[in-house]
Amino acid sequence: MSFFALGVNHQTASVELREHVAFNPERLKDLLAQQSNQQNLNDMVVVSTCNRTEVYAMAENADMVLHWLAETNGIDVKQLSNHVYRYENTDAISHLMRVASGLDSLMLGEPQILGQVKTALALAKDADIVSQNLSQIFEYAFYAAKRVRSETAVGSHAVSMGYAVAQLALQVFSKPSQLTVMVVAAGEMNSLVAKHLAEMGVAKILICNRSVERAEHLAQEIAHRVEVEIIPFAELAENLYRADVISSCTGSLHQVIAYQDVKAALKKRRYQQMLMVDLAVPRDIDPKVESLDGVYLYGVDDLQSVIDENLAHRRQAAVEAEVMVNQLVTQLITHQRIHQAGSTIQQFREHGEIQSQHELADALERIQAGEDAQHVLEDFSHRLTQKLLHPTSIILRQAAQEDDPSHFEWLKEKIQDIFEQERKPKNLK
Repeated sequence: MSFFALGVNHQTASVELREHVAFNPERLKDLLAQQSNQQNLNDMVVVSTCNRTEVYAMAENADMVLHWLAETNGIDVKQLSNHVYRYENTDAISHLMRVASGLDSLMLGEPQILGQVKTALALAKDADIVSQNLSQIFEYAFYAAKRVRSETAVGSHAVSMGYAVAQLALQVFSKPSQLTVMVVAAGEMNSLVAKHLAEMGVAKILICNRSVERAEHLAQEIAHRVEVEIIPFAELAENLYRADVISSCTGSLHQVIAYQDVKAALKKRRYQQMLMVDLAVPRDIDPKVESLDGVYLYGVDDLQSVIDENLAHRRQAAVEAEVMVNQLVTQLITHQRIHQAGSTIQQFREHGEIQSQHELADALERIQAGEDAQHVLEDFSHRLTQKLLHPTSIILRQAAQEDDPSHFEWLKEKIQDIFEQERKPKNLK
C-alpha cells in the first residue's frame, strides 16, 4: 500500500477540463460516503478548488485513483491521463506540503489553500474514509505550512491589488484604527480592498455605488468587522472630505472624481492628508489631483510595480521555503520508518518469546522425566540461541551474496559496534 497524489491544476489542464473534474462540497460528500463501502479505494482525501482537483489516497497503485477520478466525472481515462500528474510516497508527501504552503499555487504564497486542504480532510473524515496513517500525513503537512508561513517571507508581501491598497494605507497612516475609508464602486476589486481594510481594523468604510443592492451586499459581508455607511453615488463629491483613504474602480468611461472636488474636500479637511487610489482603466480620478499638497495619488501602474517587486520577494523566499519543505519531508519519512521499525522489532520480540516458551516447556518436560538437569539446560541454551540467531544469519548470508557489498558491510559494521559495546565493562556503582 502506497501514498499517492494525483490530480490536475492550472499548469497541466485547461479551465474547461478543470471545471469538468471539479467537485462541489455536496456532491463530494455523497461520493466519499459511497467510497466508505468500497473494498479497493476507501482511504482518501479530495481537494477541489478553482485551480486544482487532487486526490490523495492510500492505494495499491495510481491507476486505481486515476480510474476513480475519471469515472466519477464521466471522462475517458486516456484523455484524463494526458493531463494528470502523479506522485508516490515521498514525492506525494512533498507535493502535499507544497500545496498546503501555497508554493504550488497560481499566486505564489496565497493563504486560502491551507484552509481549503483542511476542509477537504474534514470532509473525508466525516465520511469515515481516512486512516490514522493518512490523517498523520495531512497533519504534518499543516505543520509544514505553518512553519513556512511563520519562518519565511513567502506570504508576507502584497501580490494582489486589494492587499496592496491596504498595505499602502498602512505606510501612509500610522494608526489604521482612526481611518475612514471610501470605496467608490463595489465591484470585485474594491470588495477585496474593503475586506482587507476591514481586517486591518479601520474605523469606518463608506460605500459609494450606483447600485444600492450591490452596495448593501458588500456592506453585509464586512459589517461584522467594521462600521459601514452606504452613500448615494450622486453625493460622492460632497462626501469626499470624510475619507482618509479613497479607492475608486467604477469602470466608467469618464472621470468621476474631479480636481476641484478634491481641492474643496482638502480645504474642508483643513488639509489633512488623503490617500487616493485609482484602480480603474480608464482612470476615475483626475491626474491633476496629484499636484495638490497633502494628496497621495496612486494608479494601477504604480501598484503593479509594487506587486511585481513583492512577487520577486516571494519567489526569493520560496527558495528558502522549498528547502524547509524538503527537510520536513525527510523528518516525516524518518519518523515513519522508525515507527515501522518499531513494529518489526515488536514482531521479532514476540517471535523470540514464542521460541523461548516452546524450548522452556520442552526442557521442563525432560527434567520431570528424569533427564540430567545440567545436560537439559545446556541443550536448552544451545537450541534457543540457534533459533534466535537463525533470522539474523539468513539476512547476513543473503547480504553477502548481493552484487553490491555495501549493505553487507553496513550490517557487519553495526553488529561489530554492538559487540564492542557489550564487551565494555559496566560502570561500578
